[in-house]
Amino acid sequence: MSITSDTDWRGLRAAGRVVRLALEALEQNLRVGVTTRELDRIAERVLARHGARSAPALVYGFPGSALISINDEVVHGVPGARRIRSGDVVKLDVTVELDGYMADAARTVIVDTGTAIARRLQACVRAAFARAVAVARLGNRVSDLGRAVDAEVRQRGFQVIRALSGHSIGRTIHEAPSVPNYFDPDQLDVLTEGLVLAIEPIVAAGSGHVVEDRDGWTIRTRDRSLAAHHEHTVVITTDGPMLLTAS
Repeated sequence: MSITSDTDWRGLRAAGRVVRLALEALEQNLRVGVTTRELDRIAERVLARHGARSAPALVYGFPGSALISINDEVVHGVPGARRIRSGDVVKLDVTVELDGYMADAARTVIVDTGTAIARRLQACVRAAFARAVAVARLGNRVSDLGRAVDAEVRQRGFQVIRALSGHSIGRTIHEAPSVPNYFDPDQLDVLTEGLVLAIEPIVAAGSGHVVEDRDGWTIRTRDRSLAAHHEHTVVITTDGPMLLTAS
């Protein structure tokens, strides 16, 4: 989506704020012993309080309000009876619809201290996101974002998960253009003023190959290595990138 009016700005900012509030509530309640279903209900209450809906549930029929993926689960984890354990690497991912606008963000949280490789992976995905945002400027190409992410991830000894990518967002979850986390020479789109993107490095400690779980939703690493995910909804402006889900 490209922002074309004050109405778009207000709508996307409002949706982005609800995403941030939901993620903050999830992280604050993430502790040993809590179930992912209990966490999902917390997100559900935040969305309801602000008149928002779960966009994955609305668009794709996802069975929950938040996507909660643990350890080798990469994305799209379904909330259920699983209890959080010390050292778990938890990906919290929330996409909301509010008054016809959608916003999306995710973060990786380590319960307690975690392992050294878990902490390195978390730092890597955050740094990769920051490096992508640094080049998210007018006139650059979408492929520049992927080049930046992949360079940072490789430098830190990990692999991007090439099967999963960022995307434009606004009136629905996945809009064009896609935003690969590696350099794609066929991705020729230029970053234009008002373009709204979900920039989301998704990184594995192992090979980076993934498989779909039996539930038909959860994507996990094929070699069962740890994975991390960091995402914000970003608008390209003349003054630089603006993170709608961080304020």
